[in-house]
Amino acid sequence: MAVSLGTCLCGVAVAQKGGAAAPARALPAAPSAAGTAPAAGVAAAAAAAAAVTAVDKLGSEVTRGNYAVAIERMNPLWKLRMANQTPGGMAEVLKQIEVASKRMTQEGVSIISSVPQGAPRAFEVGPSTKIEVVKGEQVELEIFTKWLVLVPTLTKYRLLLQGDPKPVVIEKTGFQVAVSDKGKNDWTFIDGTGLTVNTLRRLYLTLPRDLELPPIEEHKAAETR
Repeated sequence: MAVSLGTCLCGVAVAQKGGAAAPARALPAAPSAAGTAPAAGVAAAAAAAAAVTAVDKLGSEVTRGNYAVAIERMNPLWKLRMANQTPGGMAEVLKQIEVASKRMTQEGVSIISSVPQGAPRAFEVGPSTKIEVVKGEQVELEIFTKWLVLVPTLTKYRLLLQGDPKPVVIEKTGFQVAVSDKGKNDWTFIDGTGLTVNTLRRLYLTLPRDLELPPIEEHKAAETR
């Protein structure tokens, strides 16, 4: 049984179907066929650090059982995708998530910790344009309005296996996709469980086609005496 912020709150509740729902609005075309490379520099480093802090806070809230915050801070494009793929829309999504969280408790599943672990990668997304005056003339410049940061995570959870009276602890490496408008430090999240590059690029078209997502692995934690 795989458990993470995503499987607890979304993956268990909502079966992902083939294809992608339309995003909230049509995004501008990518500025180049190659897509957006990982951003570098002071601004990118600051965005990555802010995203890591936000993911750490999210993990702390969920570890305390505050699953509602994971719903509140879910990326709006991802939330819309889920609603469009679910008969009954967002109301049904929220109902299924509530059922899934209750099932976790009934089955003796509890999240021990969920923390960032590993190097984040920041990308500029949300292409747009702005007008600036250059040498006395108005020039239209291509810009990016959002930061998208891949934040690797380590989640530990406890569960009861059928036929085993003693609970086991599972360690799972995964990741969160953190997105914020530039200058806002107001992050929303997509859990990496079950996420593919193609699915993510449907939401953020300028991400590289050869983007590599952080690995997702799960194993039983070593017993301590």
